[in-house]
Amino acid sequence: MAAPLQNAPRSSYIVLALLLFGWLIISGTLTSIASLGLTNGPFIERLMQVNISLVLFNLILAFPMDCGRVLRAVLALRLEYTRAMQIAATIGQGVALLFGFLGLFTNPFLLFIAFFVWIGAAQEASMVQMKTALGGIPVAKAMLTDFQIVSPSDSLGRAIELILSGSQTDFPVVEDNAVVGVLTRSDLLVGISRQGQGVLVAGIMQRDFQTVDANEMLEMAFARLQTCGCHIMPVTRRGQLIGLLTSDNIGEFLMIQSALGQTRSPDRISARGA
Repeated sequence: MAAPLQNAPRSSYIVLALLLFGWLIISGTLTSIASLGLTNGPFIERLMQVNISLVLFNLILAFPMDCGRVLRAVLALRLEYTRAMQIAATIGQGVALLFGFLGLFTNPFLLFIAFFVWIGAAQEASMVQMKTALGGIPVAKAMLTDFQIVSPSDSLGRAIELILSGSQTDFPVVEDNAVVGVLTRSDLLVGISRQGQGVLVAGIMQRDFQTVDANEMLEMAFARLQTCGCHIMPVTRRGQLIGLLTSDNIGEFLMIQSALGQTRSPDRISARGA
């Protein structure tokens, strides 16, 4: 349900509802809305009712619906964008609680709406906060610099040894000082189960992979990680492998940055007091 609400033009719901209403008037098949049900009544009229419901649903003052986005935009005129997003998300979750409470005593469908609004608002707020925290930080600041590599001519047994001897589970495959592939843990396990430990990395590795430059902004690199569904992205500088970037180490970087911010805040307070 979320995809249509977020991607389809909202005006299309209104246009389609008006066109269907016009057809029903012209054909003389318009009936009372009270007589409609999920499975009974003219299909065209039921389709019109669905589009009207979608229009009304997007008028709820709750993020991520249209009115919630409008509220965020209005707040952003006066407040910092992240703060505006937090307020809009909080209002959206408040509306979700109200819908959930009403759903317990009236229409159970309101519980579904409440769940959708709550999750949508929380996800959007979390994403904005993460993007803000990562903004202006180069990949080189958060990448893994202590890592192992494998060669296309190595066996899967060699990769198993590296996994068991450390915490790394995905490996860049390097040949002649150039990254030629990526070996993930899932591919490794599939290869072992089907062909055994003696098979070469070259026959299992992913040859279609993405790299990221060390000077690229962490926010953009994180978005690419999510889009491509990559486990790791080799980090290069002038074509040379210098690190690895994963979702896990980005998360750890954010936690450390948050902890450092909290430890610095008392110093700022005392400095202001002085």
